[in-house]
Amino acid sequence: MEKLLFEIGTEEIPAKFMPAILAQLKDLAEKKMTELRIPFEAVKTYGTPRRMTFIASGVAEAQEDSTVEAKGPSAKIAFVSGAPSKAAIGFARGQGVDVKELVVRDDYVYAVKHLAGQPVKNLLPGLLTDILTSLNFPKNMRWADHEFKFVRPIRWLVALFGDEVIPVEITGVKSGKFSRGHRFLRPSALDNAKAHESIGDAAKALFDTVKSKAKNAVASAAIGTIGAVEIPDADSYEKVMYDNYVMVDQDARRELIRQQVTDLAIAEGGHAEINEDLLEEVNYLVEWPTALCGKFEEKFLALPKECIITPMREHQRYFPVLAEDGSLLNKFITVRNGGKEHLEIVAHGNERVLRARLSDAEFFFNEDRKQTLADRLEKLKTVSFQEGLGNMNDKSKRLVQAVDMLAMAINAKVDKEKLERTALLCKCDLVTGMVIEFTELQGVMGREYAKLDGEAPEVALGIYEHYLPRFAGDELPTTDIGRLTGIADKLDNICATFSRGLAPTGSQDPYALRRQALGIINILLDGNYHVSLYKVIAGALYLLNIPAEDTKKLVPQIAEFMKQRLRNMLMDQGIRYDVVDAVLADQMNDDFTDLVARAKALNSFVASAEAPALIQAATRVANLCKKIEEESAINPQLFAVEAEGALHNAAMAASKEVLVAATKYDYAAVMAEAVKLVDPINKFFEYVMVMDEDVRVKNNRLALLAAVKDITHAVGDLSVIVQ
Repeated sequence: MEKLLFEIGTEEIPAKFMPAILAQLKDLAEKKMTELRIPFEAVKTYGTPRRMTFIASGVAEAQEDSTVEAKGPSAKIAFVSGAPSKAAIGFARGQGVDVKELVVRDDYVYAVKHLAGQPVKNLLPGLLTDILTSLNFPKNMRWADHEFKFVRPIRWLVALFGDEVIPVEITGVKSGKFSRGHRFLRPSALDNAKAHESIGDAAKALFDTVKSKAKNAVASAAIGTIGAVEIPDADSYEKVMYDNYVMVDQDARRELIRQQVTDLAIAEGGHAEINEDLLEEVNYLVEWPTALCGKFEEKFLALPKECIITPMREHQRYFPVLAEDGSLLNKFITVRNGGKEHLEIVAHGNERVLRARLSDAEFFFNEDRKQTLADRLEKLKTVSFQEGLGNMNDKSKRLVQAVDMLAMAINAKVDKEKLERTALLCKCDLVTGMVIEFTELQGVMGREYAKLDGEAPEVALGIYEHYLPRFAGDELPTTDIGRLTGIADKLDNICATFSRGLAPTGSQDPYALRRQALGIINILLDGNYHVSLYKVIAGALYLLNIPAEDTKKLVPQIAEFMKQRLRNMLMDQGIRYDVVDAVLADQMNDDFTDLVARAKALNSFVASAEAPALIQAATRVANLCKKIEEESAINPQLFAVEAEGALHNAAMAASKEVLVAATKYDYAAVMAEAVKLVDPINKFFEYVMVMDEDVRVKNNRLALLAAVKDITHAVGDLSVIVQ
């Protein structure tokens, strides 16, 4: 057993690409080795801004043996009177086996070949090249005169099987034992005799040229040779890189950053607000992290907290420091890619950059305060909404009508005046200088300016909340005003875009309609709102002045788009696909909160011991109900067998309980009532011939089964459940 190391060294890779790249690299390595029948124990990936690496441990030295079968002609054709025919002889020859070795199975002949596994090291060059060329990235680039595309130019490759170099070459870069240490902290490779051998005389001459002509254009070419680090074998990779100031383990590096930031904030008399997305980004910006603290003038603390934190976090990648009461301190923590030397100089440089950002924020804030949000309604006329659908002023007025419609549909107990005021003002901060400069602050500045304008607290909060959720996993609105305004805004966007024929296709979703649809669904569920989706979609299209004939086509399209988001969401939550199908089979049910309650209850039920019997019985009932040609009432006078009356009595009793439970959305109780019908259903089928010659008797029995189906299928179509 050996370790397989493959490091791809590049120029700095965008930090946000790295998590997906490493996940893809791991999947590719596992998949490709499995396809080649190379036994291995585990694959671990490592990543820094300049490298992506995988190490496969427990890799066998020989490929697994395999057996290959090829199906040939039928036995009747292959053998005539027990002797092989020309067809059999030709098939055997084509497969490279003796005709005597052909195997007869299932009336056909098979050629069975046993292939011995090859030495793994013979397969690795092709394997590693295949992995390298199979990687996909959000954006690719070419360099020099190469046609090959990659996320960033490749500068070195390390490919080791144990301590043996595996030959791999791409764009003129050949694999070897030499990686690269930290750009600035590592010892020079030119002081290392072995590195000299690897670099070669030509590279040394190039380096000498650079030393004598520091500004020479070839300097960048020589940089790649500086800091070369020999990796003796795959097992020593992580330690050797650490000794050369590169922490290749991104998980350990992330936790070190977290610990450094946390400890430094405590030492500065506060606590760090560590945003996980920011932490992940910083993690892939550095190879040797060192946290440091900087300060800014206290006068900037007069600004709303978000006006300071946003430039820090979004533009400068700083971690804010908060006091115990949650207020912001005039300090920040950043992480340098280097050691602890001269941290005061680094801090000073970061302070200068932040000071400029905060000065801009202060200027825009003071300018914005010269007008109220309400004063900006007129300026919204200069901001286009969507082509042919007016401007943001028109949208604001439309939202006022939309929130009233939603409040009525949901029967929400909400202050109508404050709700309408929120809808009217929620887009006004889009034309403020602060939001134009820092777009991440939309909604936040609306809330802050509304407070300063003297608007009701509910209105100010609703303006902020109507943008929520802004991304997957974001917080949800907490108030009815925020929820209703948010639903109205997102639904207006979806309906407007669909009306222009711009529905999302494939991976293309330029208007982020899928995200907004999921936002609506999550808000409905979180608020426990029960509302008809078809009606609110039709209402939104009406407010957009979409013609009636177009509305008829658009309503089912938009509803199906929303249902697909619900389907995906439920399956992501672990709901079985057949359960989702069973619940969504009722095309008339467009209450998403109700559908989710059904899905969760049914998903729990199908895992219970009672499920198989009910599903089997309910499916038999459903199949017979397909033969109903016309609906008819149940006539107990036509019952001829005791089992009919027993099933009728059980169904009538259960239907009363089901009605009560369904009004409370207690679908676990509904399923419990359905289970009570299993025995009466089975006895009914044992003693009763449903398709009786007497048409009246037949129709009466089918009517009884239809009533039973209403109970057994009350939560979902059990006939689609896979057992």
